[in-house]
Amino acid sequence: MVNNLDDQKVYKKLDTNQVAKSIESLAAQMKQVLDEAHLVKVPREYAKATQVVVNGMGGSNLGVGLVRAALGDRLKLPMAITPGYQVPAHVDKNTLYLLSSYSGQTEEVLSVYQEVKMRGAKIMAICELGDSQLKRLMIKENLPGYMFKPENNPSGQPRLGLGYLVMGAAVLLAKAGLFSVKEKELEELVIKLEFNDQLLRPLVPVKRNKAKQLALKLAGKLPVIVAAEFLAGNLNILRNQFNETSKNFAAFLELPDLNHFALESLANPKSNKNNLLFLFFDSLLYHPRAQRRAALTKQVVKKNKIKTLEHRLYGATKLEQALEMMQFGCWLTYYLAMINNVNPVKIPWVDWFKNELD
Repeated sequence: MVNNLDDQKVYKKLDTNQVAKSIESLAAQMKQVLDEAHLVKVPREYAKATQVVVNGMGGSNLGVGLVRAALGDRLKLPMAITPGYQVPAHVDKNTLYLLSSYSGQTEEVLSVYQEVKMRGAKIMAICELGDSQLKRLMIKENLPGYMFKPENNPSGQPRLGLGYLVMGAAVLLAKAGLFSVKEKELEELVIKLEFNDQLLRPLVPVKRNKAKQLALKLAGKLPVIVAAEFLAGNLNILRNQFNETSKNFAAFLELPDLNHFALESLANPKSNKNNLLFLFFDSLLYHPRAQRRAALTKQVVKKNKIKTLEHRLYGATKLEQALEMMQFGCWLTYYLAMINNVNPVKIPWVDWFKNELD
């Protein structure tokens, strides 16, 4: 286990695939999408849809999950994320169906295309600009969407290209008429991310780096991430990054739902007090009752002798706080990977599984 996160040799040894560079480039990824947004064309009839369905697996559904939660009070239509091989019965000609695959090669996403097309759905897609099946399908079938060149994600991992997936999904959905957002608002968010990033990079010492501080406290623990409402999409993102980047098991619970079942599970097994650590993401933008529930939940966890940690978000809007949490989570799980003495980009078991599946 690595304990000195201020030793720059640690990063040179373990981060051989430019993961830190990808995290540093999160704002640049989003700026790239904004610069290219004028190239994205969506047919006018897509605005007549009455529902949205998204199919994306793993890292490829993280971005749209954040958009759905963080912009939930702006979205004009219901949005469902249904990853997998099956098409829900409610998908029809009035459905806006988004195929999301960072690589453009995701088996499950590609498998549903013919069925969705047969139903007459209004189809869009997002993927990287490479020689992929989804890219060829978009060109052959003249599907509207967004293809990006991942020049600001040198690691090549979808979970580290969230700027493309979040902003790409937001641009597509906005152009389809699902919500309105001013370009200036998005540009200001990018600037704030650039500023925040300067406080979290590896050269910033532990005593001034909140992500490093929290990672050291998480060492050897099983994190249970807790957040509410507009941060629901972030829960999935951070759990994914703990799993793949840190090679560390993690789970999440969402407020207020967890208050109706999870509190009774803290007592057993007795090893919970030694292994679990509840990580609360706090916000003054939560509903007042959700804030009250968070405070009481912390008390219950502590009464069960399980350690709790808190991280408060300070962004002025729900979307800003969602992006703030996403960025912080990228660095947090990166530093935990260093502590766990693992390469943050490698996913050997996922790769093994895919090879065996073929």
